[in-house]
Amino acid sequence: MSTYSTLLKTPGVTRIIAAQLTARFPFGMLSLAFLLHVERVHHSYTAAGLVLAATSIGQAISGPLTSRWMGRWAMRPVLILTLVVCTATVVTFALFDLPVVLYMVLGFLTGLSVPPIQPAVRTIYPKMVNSSQLTPLFSLDASAQEIIWVAGPVITTFVGTQIGTEQAILLAAVFLVGGGVWFIASPEVGRVRIPRSKRAFGKVLARPTVLLATVAGFLLIGACSAVEAGVIATFGEGSASSGLVLAVFAVGSLAGGLALGHVPVGPWALARRMGIVFIGMTLAILASGFADGAVFWSLNVTLLIAGIGIAPALAVMFAIVSSSVKFSDTAEAYGWAGTGQLIGAAIGSAIAGFLIDRVGGVGGLMVASGFALVGMIVPIVFVRHLPDLRGREASPLPDTEPVPIQPS
Repeated sequence: MSTYSTLLKTPGVTRIIAAQLTARFPFGMLSLAFLLHVERVHHSYTAAGLVLAATSIGQAISGPLTSRWMGRWAMRPVLILTLVVCTATVVTFALFDLPVVLYMVLGFLTGLSVPPIQPAVRTIYPKMVNSSQLTPLFSLDASAQEIIWVAGPVITTFVGTQIGTEQAILLAAVFLVGGGVWFIASPEVGRVRIPRSKRAFGKVLARPTVLLATVAGFLLIGACSAVEAGVIATFGEGSASSGLVLAVFAVGSLAGGLALGHVPVGPWALARRMGIVFIGMTLAILASGFADGAVFWSLNVTLLIAGIGIAPALAVMFAIVSSSVKFSDTAEAYGWAGTGQLIGAAIGSAIAGFLIDRVGGVGGLMVASGFALVGMIVPIVFVRHLPDLRGREASPLPDTEPVPIQPS
């Protein structure tokens, strides 16, 4: 814990972490809020899964594109534009009961306009701390973001089931505006200037580490989105139990990130962490078959185990990307990694929704276990492409020209 306390005393680190977490908090709410809202209006988890898939696909397209724009037009103009458009589409989604196709269009536009806060902040981090602190900072970031997945599902489930799904979506819009403005106003956002990349768009994917992080993120987040849908379907639309179980799932990730954040990253680190996720999710399938009174507690235990591997796995992905690309390419690289995660969320939720309508909540857990299994196998098969960062720096490779620093 001394490592983290030292990090948090570094000027600006606590503020930028808090600002970006607040700005990203709505995205721990919107997927669940959209699912509850569409299911309430159309009485179909398949329809809800299609809307979530459209939302995630839109965000997947925007991730690397808007991240690259930040190197061309600077962070603030891109963040402001996307924040305005995203807020408008989210509010529209909440205020009108629409056909599934129009909900899919709105979801797609929402995803397409999500502010690229995650690539921005992970590009800023190497300019705020020394190289030896960077891997622990990535781990702290991955762990702290679980606050989003702890509080977000609980708040959304409570508001969505006890007050209304429209109010749950509008509450997310309030966080989106408030957090977005706070992050955009942060001095670091104006101070750090991403140099324009000299590579063609998408060329960064030719690096094995970036491609592996993108594929692994696809599989990990696909598993998590399937768990979310499966848990909600297990307990039913009107139950607050699903939010509590998903909160415990996220608490496991938070605990795992803090416990393993200081552990040096070796070539087998990603496979080990994905193995923990697979074991927990497979046990959750068995737990879902228990008697009604025991399902809640058994899912809490098994998904707590699965959660322990999530933040550490994400931290490994961030570190291997950072250590293998030039600073001018980091935002786009993180954008592609985010795209992989979001396509995983889209496909995971869509397949889970399809199976849930046919076999019940266990169908979502089966999809999650399958994604996690492949997510464990991929880094084992391609382990020779994963760097050994034990005793090495995780900082981006230097560009051949000075990186301009703009006054805030």
